Amino acid sequence: MSTITLESPFSTLPVLIAQHAIDRAEHPALIEDDQQMTYRQLDAEANRVAAALQRDGLKAGDAIAICGSNSINYAVLFVGALRAGLTVAPLAPSSSPESLLGMLADSASKLFFVDASVNKAIAGVRDRLSMPLLTLDNSGSERHFNDWLAEEGAQPVAVEITPEMTFNVIYSSGTTGEPKGIVQSHGMRWSHIQRGLTMGYGPDCRTLMSTPLYSNTTLVSFLPTIGLGGTVVIMAKFDAERYLKLAEEHRITHTMLVPVQYQRLLDDPAFDRFDLSSFKVKFSTSAPLRAPLIADAMARWPGNLREAYGLTAGGISTSLDCAAHPDKWDSVGKPTEGAEVRVIDEEGNELPRGETGEIVGRAISMMRGYINREEQTRDMLWTSPEGLVFYRSGDMGRVDEEGFVYILDRRKDMIISGGFNIYAVDLEKVLLAHPAVADVAVIGIPSEQWGETPLGLVVLKPGCTEDEAEILEWTNGQLGKAQRLTAIEFRPELPRSTIGKVLKRDLRAPYWP
Repeated sequence: MSTITLESPFSTLPVLIAQHAIDRAEHPALIEDDQQMTYRQLDAEANRVAAALQRDGLKAGDAIAICGSNSINYAVLFVGALRAGLTVAPLAPSSSPESLLGMLADSASKLFFVDASVNKAIAGVRDRLSMPLLTLDNSGSERHFNDWLAEEGAQPVAVEITPEMTFNVIYSSGTTGEPKGIVQSHGMRWSHIQRGLTMGYGPDCRTLMSTPLYSNTTLVSFLPTIGLGGTVVIMAKFDAERYLKLAEEHRITHTMLVPVQYQRLLDDPAFDRFDLSSFKVKFSTSAPLRAPLIADAMARWPGNLREAYGLTAGGISTSLDCAAHPDKWDSVGKPTEGAEVRVIDEEGNELPRGETGEIVGRAISMMRGYINREEQTRDMLWTSPEGLVFYRSGDMGRVDEEGFVYILDRRKDMIISGGFNIYAVDLEKVLLAHPAVADVAVIGIPSEQWGETPLGLVVLKPGCTEDEAEILEWTNGQLGKAQRLTAIEFRPELPRSTIGKVLKRDLRAPYWP
């Protein structure tokens, strides 16, 4: 059995899976509901995908797009396309039909694979598709994935994959404007698989995957699991109680969740009835993990908790070991091995530790750029005085004397009131300390006197009867004069992306002409 180490030379996910099909042929690679696929089967099905793509005239460097919920077919298609040397563009099912058309054109995809819900959603634009449409499940009149596959036992023409070849194009969520395609290479993904060795991934790990495969959040957990010979248990859609049942049934060791999922799981009345003792480590990313939520998870959920902060584009990568640093739960940890973080001001000057500015970073894993957007790629770069290239995060933060990184706000979300910089996270922390507050977002709204002023949007805990004025008075009593909220508004819930990010642009829209 071949063993991967941090010093192993470059390899690819398809090559690793082919090796697992020899060394761990009957070990489960993918599990979805009552369906299970071994490494022998995954390797064979990936060959059928690659052979079908080559049969249809696709060549190394071409792209396909996938849009649908998590499934075994989705995972098989992804691996098979990589084996043929293709680029995969996984798209968000929540995207509008017009946005999907734009991303399909931008990625130059030659085939488009969808599930039933997406197939229905794009009915109005189907005649504008410039490529064949296939379904991952039995939906509509389009050709089905299983019928499209090459015959059983098919062997594709071998393709040499080099580190600089494109692995995938991940599209930004679109919460900050038109989605941009982030180009990631096989070399970058290989480093993610290797890095998994430092996070406990390996042949015996069992990962429960409940975030969507179009997200980098998911791929940084999915890839090291199957790349290192473990088992992925797939959830098509997150449900708290279903998640807990699967975690107990399959003796899950690893998971990647976003903060809103942690909150829903820990709030579930059934949480403490499940045996979660198999967990070794849980990961959180995509949004801030608040210290009270960390404390609750560490107290009630076995295994360590690690918060990860980084960009889909790469370059910035930090990790917080919550067990080792209980006094740093307000931070996002220190830069990971091979990564470096600095802070710059508005003019691009480097700031000393402790001062607040924009976070920039560089790491082993860096994207190749935004597809078809050279100018925006250049705008993302900052060059240090010694000539090193860093990626700009767009996040405002600071680095303390021990090297821990603290994120305060998105640069574009920073509220400038009367000439003072107000960071929403500072106000949100105070609001969340109120016993009646379940969720909160602070945004800037127009003010004739101050230019803009902070507004608190609050979701109350069930059964709480406090009114807006009470919470406003309590909160402002704990804030500095320049930070005080102009008002509190109650909301039944906050709009979030499918990976748990609060959609502040949507929240601000009604207030700004």
